[in-house]
Amino acid sequence: MSRIISIDFGKKRTGIAVTDVLQLIATGLTTVPTTELFAFLEDYIRKEQVERMVVGEPRQTNGQPSENMERVRQFVNRWRKAHPEIPVEMYDERFTSVLAHQAMLTGGLGKKRRQDKALVDEISATILLQDYLNYR
Repeated sequence: MSRIISIDFGKKRTGIAVTDVLQLIATGLTTVPTTELFAFLEDYIRKEQVERMVVGEPRQTNGQPSENMERVRQFVNRWRKAHPEIPVEMYDERFTSVLAHQAMLTGGLGKKRRQDKALVDEISATILLQDYLNYR
């Protein structure tokens, strides 16, 4: 089997998570500068078999698209053109950052570690992917 990868796309940084090959458990992979995301993903799919990509759909609490939606759409369209063999699904990412902070608190991480925005993005991508797996 192959993996599913998730993207918590940000203006500056993007959190990335992947499943195990059985597609049961989501694990944080890394956070990369968004300017390096495309190249990072292309390198990753050369090394690992990826069945699909789940991209966080940025919405406000009222359901309206957030300011980041246009950047996400541009990325998704570029990816689909370059890699039509890997389907992309959009998945609601509301509250993943809040849940990431809660997970960090519950996990006992110190204040300095909780302020690490890259870690928050990676955990957000993991929560997004695990929620997608549970929904599926």
